[in-house]
Amino acid sequence: MYKVFVNEAPLILTNKVSETANGKYFLLNGEAINDAIDALAKKKLTEAYIYHPNNEEILKKFTKKIPLVVAAGGVVTNKKGKVLFIYRNDKWDLPKGKLDKGETLEKAALREVEEETGVKGLKIENFLRTTYHIFKRNGVYKLKEVHWFAMKTSYDGPLTGQKSEGIEKVKWKGPKKIQKALANSYTNIKILFKD
Repeated sequence: MYKVFVNEAPLILTNKVSETANGKYFLLNGEAINDAIDALAKKKLTEAYIYHPNNEEILKKFTKKIPLVVAAGGVVTNKKGKVLFIYRNDKWDLPKGKLDKGETLEKAALREVEEETGVKGLKIENFLRTTYHIFKRNGVYKLKEVHWFAMKTSYDGPLTGQKSEGIEKVKWKGPKKIQKALANSYTNIKILFKD
């Protein structure tokens, strides 16, 4: 099962035909996928399901209809135990970005965090999870698959938001401020703090 978020509403790719009270099922074809995404984007539905009997194949078939963009990012903690956040598009987010050609997920995650925040001396501790969301570029829906890594740094220099990426602020946040930031963040970011 994959949970893909469309404007914070889940589009669930599943191989189980389970009974859902408020979910609507769509077929795994281009037209039905776009109908499901449109309905969620316009808030006509609160959740939708796309069914395919083979769980291994479902994402592969989905990405034949909706182009896949692979990205990587980090949940970065400093020596004080604070977590690094960025602010853009009126929401608190975490640093992440697309892979360059031939780049590994780990290298992309480290590069993107440094580019977007100015934080150096990053070390990956472990892989956290993969999240999915739909975005629209030039009128075309795309699926962003983000691979998240837990990172540590002892960097305590200036934080500089990457202006070309629309990053207005970069902040280290402790437990109370993290909760406040998550109240104005994306579902996929909240998921990273649930575990």
